[in-house]
Amino acid sequence: MTHIITSICLRDGACVEVCPVECIVPGYPEDEWPWFFIDPDTCIDCGACVPECPFEAIFVEEEVPDAYKMKPGQERIPFGGERYAAEGGEVVDLTPDIQPNYDFFAAGPGYDSAP
Repeated sequence: MTHIITSICLRDGACVEVCPVECIVPGYPEDEWPWFFIDPDTCIDCGACVPECPFEAIFVEEEVPDAYKMKPGQERIPFGGERYAAEGGEVVDLTPDIQPNYDFFAAGPGYDSAP
């Protein structure tokens, strides 16, 4: 049961610091992969990252919500789309964020070579 970091991720990095197996990596290049990703082959599903995310952007894959009310200050950066800021608690569909997690690792964008 892999954890997914959704597009409301703002790359705070707290999740990276607590991951015991170092499976969370930043998307690179950032303009193509603007948030962090969890390597599904390395993740041990410990859940340590979930409470550390200040934006509540991390979910168990099967629990990624169809609708999610963003909190003030959160911003959604959809994969390949325009930015949406949370004013008035906009409801966004986060289920499309599951596939980019797998695409990121399948594409092999060279996250190890990030600056």
